[in-house]
Amino acid sequence: MTYPVDLSVKPDVSAHFDEATNTITYIVKDPSSNHCAIIDSVMDINYAAGRITYDHADALIKEITDRGLTLDWIIETHVHADHLSAAPYLQEKLGGRIGVGEKILVVQDTFGKIFNEGTEFQRDGSQFDALFKDGDTYTVGNMQGFAMYTPGHTPACMVHVMGNAAFAGDTLFMPDGGSARADFPGGDAGQLYDSIQKVLSLPDEMRLFMCHDYGPNGRAIMWETTVAEQKADNIHVGGGKTREEFIKFRTERDKQLDVPKLIIPSLQVNMRAGEVPTDKDGNPMLKVPVNGL
Repeated sequence: MTYPVDLSVKPDVSAHFDEATNTITYIVKDPSSNHCAIIDSVMDINYAAGRITYDHADALIKEITDRGLTLDWIIETHVHADHLSAAPYLQEKLGGRIGVGEKILVVQDTFGKIFNEGTEFQRDGSQFDALFKDGDTYTVGNMQGFAMYTPGHTPACMVHVMGNAAFAGDTLFMPDGGSARADFPGGDAGQLYDSIQKVLSLPDEMRLFMCHDYGPNGRAIMWETTVAEQKADNIHVGGGKTREEFIKFRTERDKQLDVPKLIIPSLQVNMRAGEVPTDKDGNPMLKVPVNGL
């Protein structure tokens, strides 16, 4: 696959860090117009209280409105297991199309069974406006973006590239953070290594923007690096580490990790493009599968 890389286009990238989930959401503006995209939005939830709010999304809406921008796309790099998407709320307020990788169908089928969803839950990706295939292109104003298929963390992961900026989702963390886990249903450490190598085949000067950062060793939260920095310094894959070394490390490491605290609500909401499921009377309702994950 040859991707249409164009480093001459330098989008304006505005980052919004969500402290509750350590997620970074991006507003990506076309440098030649007032059009933009949102990457990986967050909907706030107090899980213990069963209460959803929209402070994080409202901050995005305020910035886009204050800057006089037009929202073309609301993109999910994958079905997140650690935060809820605010895509429908943002679309209602600002417009735009909601896009995700086409392998969302695999995720919907897998977790549709785990959450015992009935036949009313469509497993065809129809909750989204666009299902991206590897190499698919789209436009934000005059700026072309494209999707790279990067499975391993989940079956539906994609890295989105616009000009000289690539949005890595959970495929990579900052160099001192390493890589994402690969032990969720449908995850695969070998696939993840291959996907990371695909990302690292982009030009050295490509800017890489992370979806998460946890400030390892007490450092300040960071989210921007480059392909060159990742190739040299990433603690899990940098410096020429082999596929076999990565699989061994990633498999052993994943066995030690706790399940994300918001995995149960996140998966149910995000596989529906951010819509909260309802009971038979139409009331918002989440399920808790026992011994299912």
